[in-house]
Amino acid sequence: MAFIFENLKVYQKAVDFAEQISNLTDNFPRGNYYIVDQINRAALSIPLNIAEGNGKFTGNDKKSFFFIARGSTHECVPLLEICKRKGLISETEWKKLSFQVEEIAKMLSGMINRYS
Repeated sequence: MAFIFENLKVYQKAVDFAEQISNLTDNFPRGNYYIVDQINRAALSIPLNIAEGNGKFTGNDKKSFFFIARGSTHECVPLLEICKRKGLISETEWKKLSFQVEEIAKMLSGMINRYS
């Protein structure tokens, strides 16, 4: 792997999560573009900000991008809930994805605390 951040478990989990969201929303019925776009952008923002934060030199700069990534995990929570309520994802899918995004958020909190 060319970049150190690619070895981070949180980065790998975030990429996996974004890929799962992308694959899942590919099957959403037409007319749900607004939620497809929003949840994909939020999910993709997580690994993108982890990568960008790791490219920064100062701890404060790194921490800022990890905060953004963690904020994106929180954005995914109500989006997943709405998907479940609209019947776009099953209860099982919702539980699995919610657990994953919570795990990523906790890992990001640990990274943020490292620079505090």
